Amino acid sequence: MPPEDWEQTLGAGPLLGIAAAAITLLLFLIIRLRLHAFLALILVSVLTAFATGVPAGSVVDVITSGFGTTLGSVALLVGLGAMLGRMVETSGGASVMAETLVRRFGEKRAPLALGVASLIFGFPIFFDAGLVVMLPIVFAVARRLGGSVLTFGLPAAGAFSVMHVFVPPHPGPVAASELLGADPGLVILLGLVVALPTWYVSSYLYGQWAGRRWVLPVPELLGTAEEEAPDNPPSLGTVLGVLLLPLVLIFLNTGLDTLRSAGVVDGDAVWVQVVRAVGSTPVALLIAVLVAAWVMGARRGRDKATVERLLESALGPVCSVILITGAGGMFGAVLRASGIGGALEDALGDLGLPVIVAGFLISTVLRVAQGSATVALITTAGLIQPAVASGDFSPVQLATIVLAVAAGSVMASHVNDSGFWLVGRFFGMDVRTTLRTWTVMETIIGTMGFVIAFLIFTVA
Repeated sequence: MPPEDWEQTLGAGPLLGIAAAAITLLLFLIIRLRLHAFLALILVSVLTAFATGVPAGSVVDVITSGFGTTLGSVALLVGLGAMLGRMVETSGGASVMAETLVRRFGEKRAPLALGVASLIFGFPIFFDAGLVVMLPIVFAVARRLGGSVLTFGLPAAGAFSVMHVFVPPHPGPVAASELLGADPGLVILLGLVVALPTWYVSSYLYGQWAGRRWVLPVPELLGTAEEEAPDNPPSLGTVLGVLLLPLVLIFLNTGLDTLRSAGVVDGDAVWVQVVRAVGSTPVALLIAVLVAAWVMGARRGRDKATVERLLESALGPVCSVILITGAGGMFGAVLRASGIGGALEDALGDLGLPVIVAGFLISTVLRVAQGSATVALITTAGLIQPAVASGDFSPVQLATIVLAVAAGSVMASHVNDSGFWLVGRFFGMDVRTTLRTWTVMETIIGTMGFVIAFLIFTVA
């Protein structure tokens, strides 16, 4: 990272120009020159660091730190999630789940069913982990019914996105609630009021339109059920049990954290720390993979060598996803370290707008500039905290300010957002198609979420 005594001397205008030029160059390299996204992201990250004046001796530290931080949160989740998905898919479990969904909800309502299931799963689990867990079911339903994978994938991905950005116990809305003094329970309630209709329009309805507009095949990311599938596929109860196991463990973790914050349990107690460790997302997924390897492998007549080979084969296809996602996090880290966020805060902090509108706009600009939704949300909450503290706002209005800032933090996901690369690679999309689908969907989520939060704010 840059040395502590280094200060950015460029103003907001030049910094914003450099950021825009960097993004333009990145898109040109990937779309027009067909340079591999991993190489393009590294190259543009280095050039941006030098252009913004980051000390030469710190450039490598900045890019490796950003890369490593992103991989620390993504690599374990994607790798373990891919292994879990591989076992569910090749055992025939995904097909069993798909057939059940289609039979009970009908072919036309299958995307709706996938989205609703993802909304439920998305309450305790983070975006990337939840999406990885749902992928085998999404892919199996898409293969069963035909058509574009986007028809089934976008409602699921959008469900995890709206829950992650609007509803505690996810870290962004929790931190913003604490900074702005909002009641977390009220934020959960109003977060659901904002998230559910927003998901229906931005993810389900838009996903159906996008699926007709861009007909993409189901990627072979997790293999297919036909590859060495046993004659005795697992029951629906077994599949649900394996998929719900990490969610239950993670929910125990978040539930205990909530009780600890409320002073109900002692956070220093050994049993609390042990349960929370077991319920951390990587450990929960590890336990689920081990259980899946047993109940969907050894118990179904597969020998140890076959199970080992299936788990090994899950990692190869997702290596590119992991590396490109890490490089996307690297680019975002360079933009943050260069001081672009701080310059924008200074330029936008005194707009004279209503607090809820200013919070949304500042969060949006920070999100577009540096990529991380959580960073944009928390930074904006800290920036507007004095104005909120000095205002006379009701508990409902405080909650809606949190949600408006959250809405801005999800706007316009693009090439500096690691989630952009994660979704694009999972669904087999190139950069142009990801911009036309995922970026548009995230922008609709942010815009509609803000409109609903603003309406509640005005009538509260």
